[in-house]
Parts: sequence; structure tokens; C-alpha cells
Amino acid sequence: MPKQKPPARRTAGTVRSWPGTPFPQGATYDGRGTNFSVYSEEAESIELCLFDGDGNETRLEMGEVHAFNHHIYLPGVGPGQKYGYRVHGPWAPSKGSRFNPNKLLLDPYGKAVDGEIEWGPEVYDYDFDDRTQMSTLDSASNMPRSVVINPYFDWRDDKSPNTRLPDTVIYEAHVRGLTKTHPDVPPELRGTYAGLATEPIIDYLKQLGVTAIELMPIHEFIHDEFLVRQGLRNYWGYQSINYLAPHHAYSAWGAEGQQVQEFKHMVSTLHEAGIEVILDVVYNHTGEGNHLGPSLAMRGVDNSIYYRLDPNDPEKYVDYTGTGNSLNVRSPHVLRLIMDSLRYWILDMHVDGFRFDLAAALARELHDVDRLSAFFDIIQQDPIISQVKLIAEPWDIGEGGYQVGNFPTLWSEWNGRYRDNVRGFWRGDEQSLGEFANRFTGSSDLYESNGRRPNASINFITAHDGFTLRDLVSYNEKHNDANGEGNRDGESHNLSWNSGVEGPTDDEEICELRERRVRSFLTTLMLSQGVPMLTMGDELGRTQQGNNNAYAQDNEISWVDWESADVDLLAFTQRLIRLRRTHPVFRRRRWFQGMSVRGGSTEADIGWFTPGGDVMTDDDWKAGFARSLAVWLNGDAIPSRDQQGERITDDDFLVLFNAGDEPITFTIPTPVAGGWVVEFDTATHDDSTRPDAAPVDIFQLEVADRAVVVLRRPRES
Repeated sequence: MPKQKPPARRTAGTVRSWPGTPFPQGATYDGRGTNFSVYSEEAESIELCLFDGDGNETRLEMGEVHAFNHHIYLPGVGPGQKYGYRVHGPWAPSKGSRFNPNKLLLDPYGKAVDGEIEWGPEVYDYDFDDRTQMSTLDSASNMPRSVVINPYFDWRDDKSPNTRLPDTVIYEAHVRGLTKTHPDVPPELRGTYAGLATEPIIDYLKQLGVTAIELMPIHEFIHDEFLVRQGLRNYWGYQSINYLAPHHAYSAWGAEGQQVQEFKHMVSTLHEAGIEVILDVVYNHTGEGNHLGPSLAMRGVDNSIYYRLDPNDPEKYVDYTGTGNSLNVRSPHVLRLIMDSLRYWILDMHVDGFRFDLAAALARELHDVDRLSAFFDIIQQDPIISQVKLIAEPWDIGEGGYQVGNFPTLWSEWNGRYRDNVRGFWRGDEQSLGEFANRFTGSSDLYESNGRRPNASINFITAHDGFTLRDLVSYNEKHNDANGEGNRDGESHNLSWNSGVEGPTDDEEICELRERRVRSFLTTLMLSQGVPMLTMGDELGRTQQGNNNAYAQDNEISWVDWESADVDLLAFTQRLIRLRRTHPVFRRRRWFQGMSVRGGSTEADIGWFTPGGDVMTDDDWKAGFARSLAVWLNGDAIPSRDQQGERITDDDFLVLFNAGDEPITFTIPTPVAGGWVVEFDTATHDDSTRPDAAPVDIFQLEVADRAVVVLRRPRES
């Protein structure tokens, strides 16, 4: 590919400029002009670079500085204007300073970005032949541009559905992957924000029954050079470069600021359908990589402010994330950037919550994870951010980084303990039944001690990172050859079981076993206390052909294959979610008290029984070889009231679990005997509804291997 010529540089000429104001940060259009402000403590001077339609560059010195904010106001400059910064200062990597005015930089507070990086030595601040020397190559022709946006949008009467956490069902999805192959989405809208807002997708999400869509990263992100060289793309998006800009490539309407309007349209449409929007956000690191990475934005604006530098070697970074750098959350300015970003997405973009990637990295004050760090303190007192859904991925890769159960009271957490235990249970591993009972009832052992409730647990079996649910029952080993890393990448400890054959098979018995296990996983997930999270396509039988690290696969491996959807599984999942929504006994807002059910008493809120119908004893709970048990949920012992103050009651449920490899006959426990309706049996494909089914006396019931049976006893009114 021939190299682009550097853009023609023009003097400021007749461009009018006023001093402007230090706040707000970024480029802010007020209807008559645009204020530009960028923060740097060590910069000696900063130039604002404007680009016309032909790519010609005009530089203006930002002579006004207040509290390290360099600012300027340009009357007549408005939406669509492309710009960047050149920052002058010391270039001394050994001391942590990496200023290089030859590098055009994106605005850390930019609200839109246009264009892709053209990878080459131009975007690195050091000389490739001698890394101790500053690069003199100009990067402007290789860099995307920040774009001034139009902040105005007619939200009409948009309102957040504001679904209570206990009533929430989360659907983790990817803007591109969910819509890319959908036959009823117009081709020009597939893979975009607009595509996600089309009627076929909205109707699908409503019929599925989910209440919130959790979008994988949509902050502006980059495609790493080593991926681009292999013809791959950063599909997942965990390489953010701008925290206030929606990713330009997901826009169908244009990338010169239109992506902002399109994103708002998507949110408004989802809200109208009663669906919340949660963003997966990556404030723990950026896409600029380690000390050998490119200079694209924050590194060149003020390296030592934005990043955690190694105190023993300031040229290098502290890395708690496995990506080469960690954002310096100890810096007041970086904290302000994160909080400004969060407030912007809530107030201007109307999103309903956030899932924080590697959140433990944000809690590190010095090296240890501090539950009361400044980051959490600020969120706790913020009147805007504290009111939305806050979900932590409660770990990072640093020492002591696994912090499941240790986040503050406002937070919910991805419960990795739930994922691992439920996977192990249905694989038939030898483990304590008590652990499974804890996970099924909301993980009180993790969350109750600090005043949190069952909705602190975000329950999941699969997520974007790892096997799909279909692959979890079809593969023992990862198959990541398409990633170009010799199958060395991705997690090797998956707690999966291929059900007898690795990968695709025509064996009917194995196929039926796999389908049964998938249904049992889904049933466990939807009936557990806490907040269930379903991964995009698991309800359709989506497969990645055994790839458990499809981060670079922007292709059929990752996209939902709508043409091959398992419609029976979809109908089963819809019924499960409907059952959960209809019956509050599965959505308790308080913990079970677990009073005894011995002696025939039915005043307890929950009871656990052996397959023989006996109350579980301590020995039963500790029996590592046991694979089966039953749980009774008392619908008359729900400690909640509705909005009119009336006590909430429900039908009773008896759930029979058999994770063993042989069928088991369960005896219905005497304390809860009576007429029951079989609501679900994961050993069958029956997806019929039973609104008028009459209860019948059931004394014994055979449950197939690797199966769940759900019995409902209607409560007399």
C-alpha cells in the first residue's frame, strides 16, 4: 500500500479565536461555536489541529491555561469539524514523559471519532532504529480524527424502564454479532446501532423476555496492529481509546458525529420497548499498550498522569490487566475523566447501567485492592452514577485480584463462583451439595455479611469470554486455531464435558444428552435467586466450533447464525423466562431464612430433601458422591409487599435435580405432599404452556440423568 502524503499544513490565518473556558473538557458546541479544552500537567504548549474536507491541517496554539487545562474557543466552528492535538513537552521516557508534537493525538474527552489507524512506525513516539530517540515521523496521515458533535437530540418523553434488579434478566450481546446475519434486518443496517433498533430485533428481545441488554464495549476502540497484520479484527472491543465516544464502525448513518445521534435513537427505541441498556465499560486500561505501544491519545497528552508507571522503571507500566498498561485511577484527573464519562453516558446518552471490566484494577490504591478506594467512594456519593445499575467483573490478573463478594453495597457482581460450581455440578464433579445450594439461593455466603441482598449476584453459566453453552456440552478442549496463536490462547480450565464425543456428531444419544444438559443449565440459571445473565445466542444453540477466545473473530464464528437457530430451545428458554417473571418466589428480594421443615411443618421458606424424600442432614450435605437433591420453595413465605402494600404470595415449587448419570426416582417429601403440576422436565422437548393444568397427587417421580423437573403446587386463593 503506497504511503499517504502528510496533510498540508496551514497557518491559523484568519481563523478567529477567543480564550474560551477550561470546562467542560473536550470539544463543546454551543450553537455558535466550539470550545476546546484539554488537560495536561507537564505539557509546555498544546496545538489544536483542525482538518478540512481534503485533510489539510490548520494549527492553533491553545495559549490560555487554567489549572492545567489548555483551552480555546472558535466561533463558527461546529458539528462535523475534525480535529486533534499536538502536545509539546519533554520527551524523556526513562522519566515517564513521552511528549512528541510529531504525533497527532485524539482528544481524551472526544465524543466522536472518524477513521481507522493506518499502522506503521509513524504512530509510535520512538525511533524504531533507536528507541532512546524521539521519532520525527509525522503521524497525522495515519491517525483517525476526533469530531465535534451536535449535542442536541429530541428525546421526546424517553424514560428508563428502571426495572428493579430482582426482576431483571440481562442479555449480554454484541452490536455487530447480534444483527450481522439477521435475515429481516435491512442489509445496510446489519451490525449497527440502527440495526439493533429495528423491529425484528426489538420484537425478538421482547418475546424472549429479557429486561436489559448488556452491550459489549461500544466506547471507541482500536484494532491492534498484530491483529490487523493477520487480517483479524478486535471484535470484542476491549481496547478503548475514547471513553465518551460511541464506536464509529457501528454506525450506519455516518461517522462524522452521526454515530452519537444513532446511538441515542437506539437507546430511545429500546426504552420504548421496556428494555434497559447496560454498557460494558473498560476503564482499567486503554488500547495504547505497553511502553512499546503506539502514541494515540493519553500517552502523548500526559503519560505519567493517565497511566500507572512502574516506580522502579518509569519508562514501563504497572500492568494489572494483561494488556500492557493500567489506567492511573489514583490521579484526580483520571478519576474525573471516568466520572465525567459515566455521567455523560447517563445524562446525555440515557443508558441505564454499567458493567465494569476487570473492576478490581480500579480499586487498587497502591497495590492491594481496597474496597473503600477513592473510585468507590466517589461513585457512592455521586447523585447520578449511584442511581443506575452498577455491575463489577470482580477480578483482575494482579496479586489478590480475585475479589468476588468484596465489592461495596451498591454493586452487583459477576459471580464466578456461581459459574464454576454450576458447571461442575452438571458435569457430575465430586463436590459438596452445600456449595450448589448456596449458589442456587443467591450466594448469601458471599454477599449477606455486608448488607447486600440476592441481587448482588449476577448469575451466569457462560459469557462472551469462553465457550458458548452449546460448546460447553460439546467440547472437552478449546479449539482456537483460527486465532493464529497455535491454540495457546484462551482458558484451558473450562469445566466442560463433551458428552461423549469431541465436537459435532450424528450420534442421536449424544445429541439428545447435550440438548438435555443445555436445558438443565438454563433451568438452573433462570430459577436461581439473584440476577440471571444470558449470553447472546445461547438460547438458539449458537456454537463457536469450540473456540473459547473469539476476541478477534469478527466473522461467522462469533456472529449469531439466525438461519440455524434451534427453535425448540428458543421456545423452552422463553417459557423459562416467563415462569421466572410470573412467579416472585424465584425473584426474592431478601435471603431465605431456612427454618426447619421437620415434623411436618410447612412454615419454612425453603426446604432441602434427598431423593428419598428425607430432610437433608449434615452428612447428606457433605457427601461428595451425591449428585441429586430436591428443593421446596414456599410461595407463602416471601418477605415482600407489592406497591400497594399487600403481602406477596405465590404458588409453591418443588425442583428436582439429578446431575448423575442414571435416572433416579424421587419420593415427594411428606411435609410438602399434595397436588402438583409438572411445569418443566428438561428430559423432554415439550414447550407447551399449562395455564389450566389441574394438579394431581404425585408420590414418586422418575427424573432422567442430567435433568431437572420443576413441579408447581397452585396456592388456594
